[in-house]
Amino acid sequence: MSGIISTSCWSAANADLVLTNGYVLTMNQDKTVYPHGTVVIKGNKIIAVGDKSLATQYQAKQTMDVDGDIIMPGLINTHTHVSMTVFRSLADDVPDRLHRYIFPLEAKLVSRDMVRIGANLGNVEMVKGGVTTYADMYYFEDEVAKTVDKIGMRAVLGESVIKFPVADAKNADEGINYALKFINEYRNHPRITPAFAPHAPYTNTTETLQKVAKLSEQENVPVLIHLAETDREQQVIAERSNGLSPVQYMKSIGALNSHVVAAHMILVDDKDIETAKQADIGVAHNMSANIKAAKGVAPALKMYDQGLRIGLGTDGPMSGNTLSIIDELNQVAKVHKLVNHDRAAMPPIKVVDMATMGGARALHMEDKIGSLEIGKLADLIVIDTKAPNMVPMYNPYSALVYSANSANVKDSIVDGKLIMKDRVMLTVDEDQIRKEALDYTEIVKDTVIKSGEKVL
Repeated sequence: MSGIISTSCWSAANADLVLTNGYVLTMNQDKTVYPHGTVVIKGNKIIAVGDKSLATQYQAKQTMDVDGDIIMPGLINTHTHVSMTVFRSLADDVPDRLHRYIFPLEAKLVSRDMVRIGANLGNVEMVKGGVTTYADMYYFEDEVAKTVDKIGMRAVLGESVIKFPVADAKNADEGINYALKFINEYRNHPRITPAFAPHAPYTNTTETLQKVAKLSEQENVPVLIHLAETDREQQVIAERSNGLSPVQYMKSIGALNSHVVAAHMILVDDKDIETAKQADIGVAHNMSANIKAAKGVAPALKMYDQGLRIGLGTDGPMSGNTLSIIDELNQVAKVHKLVNHDRAAMPPIKVVDMATMGGARALHMEDKIGSLEIGKLADLIVIDTKAPNMVPMYNPYSALVYSANSANVKDSIVDGKLIMKDRVMLTVDEDQIRKEALDYTEIVKDTVIKSGEKVL
């Protein structure tokens, strides 16, 4: 176990928390590594990163000796629907699942309570898996914000906008108004960035997408959207736009700009990739969810190599089933080798970069998070290197991608505050959150059984 001890060298510079004796992966532009490294935190910022000599230069309120474990930036989940944890494992193999099963189920069950309960559970899962920042798209997103605030995570939270009636809006205009109220409420929160989340091009009208684009510019907030994800989307948009792809359609209506974070981007060609790069959008690559749904594999390696802002996402817990980015790393590396017929494709360092600085760039937050550098926000995690699956560790990037799993995350620090220590949650009651979620599953089971669906 890594310990917390007090230091007594009053001649040293002041700090709040010093992590010592760690294998520090900075994930900065040069990918600097300190095998016996130190990270120094004051307030919510990193004030020093370097070798072991740094530890003697600071007087800290707390010092954590991590005993050779990996210290790295917190992982960033660039796309999910966190509250759907309470629906996890339902109808996993149902064809056309979104329209045949998920939308009808949500129409029956989505409520403020459901959103809060599911978000609490998902937040705990993400913290225990090393995720310190995530981008979410759902309903009653102000309820998600309350859970994020309490647990101490960082998040970009998008209020859904969709053309048909949903739990918190009768139509897209009501969804936009809900989003505007949410944006005004959380505009100045230190860890929460409110956003618009038009569900997809094909589930919104051209006028709605244009309105959201204009408002996002005025309010200076992100736009989270599913884009180039499905054959149905491609067909609807082609019919609407005289044959354009979803990416080209979004450009043609003036709705593709640097505020956009596009989830999936599977059905894209070279022209679409160049258009996305020129528009400076962010891309969320959701490998597990996409291959589970047999939708295809996004050309993420090409996007990364061409300099697009691309990070990793899990999608919702009904899609990829977990909210763990660290468990995505393995699949991202291996599947891209397979589809490119190249064992050397997608090396581990690129995958880890996507999970950290890539995610930060996708969310246009690279000046604040994604790497361990002086002046950046202190969002970092400690990975156990002594677990059997992590021994030996010759190459830390390979160990993270091919060996590690979410259970190897020991400590999580967000905004300079320790929110998990030795896998114990410090800011919320994990047992109570789990119990409330399990109690809610009885409502879900009852609803599903009454509907006659044989998917339990």
